[in-house]
Amino acid sequence: MNSEFVMSMVYQAMKVTLALAAPLLLVTLVVGLVISIFQAATQINEMTLSFIPKLLAMCAMLVLLGPWLIGIMTDYIHQLLTQIPSLVS
Repeated sequence: MNSEFVMSMVYQAMKVTLALAAPLLLVTLVVGLVISIFQAATQINEMTLSFIPKLLAMCAMLVLLGPWLIGIMTDYIHQLLTQIPSLVS
C-alpha cells in the first residue's frame, strides 16, 4: 500500500462525506436565513423559533433523501470492502 492509494482513499472518503452532509446543511442554512429575516422583520427574538423549523426541515430532508444517502453510503462501503483483498497482498 503506497501513499497514492491512501490519499485516494482519503479523497473518496471526504467526497462521500461532503455528498452526505451538503444537502442537509444547505437546507438548514436556507431555513435559518428565512427565519432570521422573519425575526428581523418582526423583532421576535425567540431561540426556539429558529431551532424547531431547522429541525423539522432536516428531518423532512432525511425522509426525502434517505434512500439516496443510503445508496451513496452502501456503494462506498461496497467499494472499500472489495479493495480489502488487494490491500493484503
